[in-house]
Amino acid sequence: MMPVLRKLLRRFSWWHWFAVFALLASLDYGVLDAGQIVDQRGMDILVRQHALSRPPSSEVVVIDIDQRSLEEMNGQAGSWPWPRSVHGELVGYLARQQPRAVVFDFHFNEPDIFRPEHDQAFVDAVAAQTNVYLSMALSDSGLGAAVADMPAAVGMQPTPGADPRSHIPLLLPLVMAQHGHPEAMRGGLINFSEDSDRVARHYYLYRERQHWRFPSMPARLAKDNGWPIPAGDRILLNWRSAWRHVPYADVYADAQREKPLRAADEFRDKIVVVGTAAPGLQDLRVTSLGSTYPGVDILATAIDNLRAGDWLREVPRPAALPFAVLLLAGIAYVFARGISPTRIAYGLLGLNLAVVSLAWWQLGRGVWLPAFTPLLFGWLFYWLCALLAYLQERQRREQAIGMFGRFLDPRVVGDLLARGEIDTGANAESRQITVLFSDIRGFTTLSETRSPEAIVSLLNRYFSTQVEIIFRHGGTLDKFIGDAIMAFWGAPVNDPDHARHAILAAMEMSQALVRFKAELTDLGHDFEIGIGLNSGLAVVGFIGSQDRLDYTAIGDTVNLASRIEGQTKGVARVLVAESTMQAAGPVFDYRDCGLHHVKGREQDVRLFEPSLRE
Repeated sequence: MMPVLRKLLRRFSWWHWFAVFALLASLDYGVLDAGQIVDQRGMDILVRQHALSRPPSSEVVVIDIDQRSLEEMNGQAGSWPWPRSVHGELVGYLARQQPRAVVFDFHFNEPDIFRPEHDQAFVDAVAAQTNVYLSMALSDSGLGAAVADMPAAVGMQPTPGADPRSHIPLLLPLVMAQHGHPEAMRGGLINFSEDSDRVARHYYLYRERQHWRFPSMPARLAKDNGWPIPAGDRILLNWRSAWRHVPYADVYADAQREKPLRAADEFRDKIVVVGTAAPGLQDLRVTSLGSTYPGVDILATAIDNLRAGDWLREVPRPAALPFAVLLLAGIAYVFARGISPTRIAYGLLGLNLAVVSLAWWQLGRGVWLPAFTPLLFGWLFYWLCALLAYLQERQRREQAIGMFGRFLDPRVVGDLLARGEIDTGANAESRQITVLFSDIRGFTTLSETRSPEAIVSLLNRYFSTQVEIIFRHGGTLDKFIGDAIMAFWGAPVNDPDHARHAILAAMEMSQALVRFKAELTDLGHDFEIGIGLNSGLAVVGFIGSQDRLDYTAIGDTVNLASRIEGQTKGVARVLVAESTMQAAGPVFDYRDCGLHHVKGREQDVRLFEPSLRE
């Protein structure tokens, strides 16, 4: 897995991945529509909160056949379904208060063959009014009735190609026709509609079958009352908090009293929707507000939306594509600029908050904004880019550790990279540094008395000890030159105390030599070292060919340090130039070793032997 990702990392830039995600977004908005559920579920959260801020309209009242009504009326009307004369009495009671409309949210499509007189009472009560609406529903099975036999009160309209001989499976309030009042079969469809994720958010205004167009119940009321009707075939519901439910049993009980106790104008000019929220009658639906939302409340919401003209205006999903592409481009740009993934994540969170706030604000203005799919694409693209940035950084660290681990302590290279104190791409530059040269004396004599294998083993042990000291004091190992060591301080890591650290390392290297000789008693007195230090300006950086680069220092400062090491014989094991003494500050004692003539210098150089201050 990791080699494949690294291969993709080398071949694909941020902008290549941007093109891939932009193409995926275009496919989703243009063809796949897979992200629609993200917009729907995201907006559902906002819609639920928005509904809490919208109290129920006083213009619509639900008379609810709730569980209490089913229980209390069992003695009078028996178990459900009740005799239809009960509903006829309710219609008569409501008619005295002159409601704007009475809407039944359940069907009267089959006659009560055991109680026809009750059907007749209901039909007579409905036929006496012009504002009672009965439910209809399209069915997916059955032969259906011939359109030519349907009364005009059904409200169907022909479209091009319509044939009056068509048979359409439609549940109609046939009890009205069977008892002599087909003109009272006014009503509309109450078919439940759900989106692709099986959640109800929309309400159809019309349904078309065999080129015949049938109005829904809300559209029928809108037409009869002169309310504006949208041009499309459905509306996106603008939900309210819980509707006012009046128990059916309470209203019916008041209808039986000679002197009603309820307010005489309780339902005046109201749209009264008669339906059920009782769990046992199985009219609970999944909506944006929850999974057990009464179907009668869905109908009430759709009617009220048309009445008030405040249904949600839905921004088409493809309109969000430019924002999605712009967001992806912005993420690619900031990653290409090398900005920290953490900072980018905080920025993306802030943008998410702004977009959600905009969607909330638009919802308050009656606009449904599909803003969540672009955010999903943004986060998916962010996590891919963050992974690639991690792999890039890991690759850079591995390269840097492999590169600088030859010159610096590998244990600290990672920390220096994390703090940004090493720039792997830096060109050679001039730096103030302190250079150390250390050389073994008596090595030629030693070589004559030992085998080559023993000499290599001895040098490796010696170099390991001295290099560890250099690393411990923050030095950079430049190279081994035969039996000599070159190191420097002040690069690539900035070190203001480079001179002090170099002198401490030189003095410890001198002490280490004493211990080394004590462990190997056969080395003799001829095995000795000289250490020379010099501070000043030098050019440091990667120098070499494209195939072979070494991090090194060059310049007069380096040359003088080498010459100083050559002056140590017979004078002191460690000698430092005056520039190093001044750069180190008053933290050591120095013995003035006088002026020395060095090769390549017209003027003599004053040298000093450092020691720890007591």
